[in-house]
Amino acid sequence: MKTILSSMLLAATAAALTVGATPQDAPATAANDDVAELAPLSSGQGTSPLTVTPEQAAAVDRGLAYLASQQNENGSWTNKIGYKLNEDYKYTSANDGHVGVTALAGMAFLAGGHLPGRGLYGENVERCLDFVLGCVDEDGYISQSGTRMYSHAFATLFLAEIYGMTHRDDVRDKLQKSVDFIVKSQNAEGGWRYEPYAVESDMSIVVCQVLALRAARNIGIRVPKSTVDRAARYVVDSAVTEETVQHLAYPSRYGRQSEIGSFHYQVGVHSRSSFPLTAAGVTALHGLGIYSDESIQRGIDYLVRSLPSFNVRYGNPPQISRRGHYFFWYGHYYGVQAMYTIGSPYWEPYFESVRDVLLEIQRPNGSFPNSTGPGDVFGTAMGVLILEIPYRFLPIFQR
Repeated sequence: MKTILSSMLLAATAAALTVGATPQDAPATAANDDVAELAPLSSGQGTSPLTVTPEQAAAVDRGLAYLASQQNENGSWTNKIGYKLNEDYKYTSANDGHVGVTALAGMAFLAGGHLPGRGLYGENVERCLDFVLGCVDEDGYISQSGTRMYSHAFATLFLAEIYGMTHRDDVRDKLQKSVDFIVKSQNAEGGWRYEPYAVESDMSIVVCQVLALRAARNIGIRVPKSTVDRAARYVVDSAVTEETVQHLAYPSRYGRQSEIGSFHYQVGVHSRSSFPLTAAGVTALHGLGIYSDESIQRGIDYLVRSLPSFNVRYGNPPQISRRGHYFFWYGHYYGVQAMYTIGSPYWEPYFESVRDVLLEIQRPNGSFPNSTGPGDVFGTAMGVLILEIPYRFLPIFQR
């Protein structure tokens, strides 16, 4: 029964919150029942070393060089600002700095070992950081030119990774405000939506906020335990189970037995499920401190069997207009984290398969396509981040 499953997973979360240790290098925080103690990332099955191939390293270098060449003087990157509309992307601005894409580009440099003011691209990271800090409003909302909660979460994650590497007070102050904004805007369902304080939630937004909160908590930023508990319940209730399928009022593509193991877009049996949403669901559970449960294993199995068709449909299909679709990028951005955390025997074949696709679709100028979505800067930042996960420079990509 789903209620029993929910209770079991929430109990597992509570155990992780109770016994988990703050990373050794995180600033100490006062003991408080309202502060979540998230267990450190780990893989119960273990992961064998994965060799970074020369081709992979060269692709990362080309991608970072492309990003550096596209950065604006104010530290931002220009991409289409908008929102997804079914499988399309509707944009409201095409000529402004995109704070979410800027944060992702900044993380791509961090994941390559470049810090603010240090390394080959240290100046690029410094200017990127200045732009993101300048987009933090008084209430903590990180937005620019109409960007929404996706961008807020990516910007918060970027600030958390920066603070974890530099311990800069100016970053910590604005990071805490941005985390507080995520906490305040969580709705009654336990999730988040495109706009702050929305009544409804969806998995694609929830996973962004969860990872931002996780990264922030890992380096000593206050995150209420109640926020984590409510988010955990939302993610757990989004899993597609036998009970979900059996209780459908009518047959649909969202009620097939083949969908068991996937995760819904929104809580409710009539909401769609997909490869990206399942990758998001598994990664969100990991981010919430849940590592061993049938929902995770079924989600991993779903990803494995869906991977070939997903790559064909959204990676490099015959239709130019669908190459590097935003579904492809956020599916693998979360998929690579889910597989990395679960470990062997899933991680290595998954990453090698995805790496082959990425090396095939990278352009000679170093960019990765994003025909439907914010644009090629977004695709390039995502492609580079995925290829960099074995580098293990970025704290959120470490176990």
